[in-house]
This record gives sequence, structure tokens and C-alpha cells, in this order.
Amino acid sequence: MTAAPEPRPFSVRARHEHAHHPHLFVETSFEAAAMAYVEDHSAAEGEGNEVSIVVTEMGSGLQHCFRIDLETGESAPCG
Repeated sequence: MTAAPEPRPFSVRARHEHAHHPHLFVETSFEAAAMAYVEDHSAAEGEGNEVSIVVTEMGSGLQHCFRIDLETGESAPCG
């Protein structure tokens, strides 16, 4: 049996909000942190029905960017 991933802190912000402070989420993955941001900031606006979210793992500094469709919740890496 594989142990579930441990929650860890992530810094999350919308990509277009360069001047705004990131928000802290404790989640088990980059994807979960991105979705938590979108759920907490339902008014997040991107281009059309998508928003780009930058997620930084606080411990390692590793960063991922996701494009999230606000209607379906589907995500993909930023291009």
C-alpha cells in the first residue's frame, strides 16, 4: 500500500496578477493548490473562460503554471 502524499505549503497566484501578493495553500500537489486557488477566487479572470495560475512549492522553489478552464475545471500546463 502506498502512503498518501503529505500536504505541503504552496504559494499560488494568477499569472496576470504580477503586482498582487500570492496566496498560501497547504495541499498535496501543485494541481490541488491551483484548483484550491480557483475555488477560493471564483472571480479570478483570465482571457475568456481560462485563467493561468502560477504555483510555487515553498520548500523547493519549484514552479508550475497551469491554464484552468473556469467552466469545466480542466487544467493543462501553460504554453
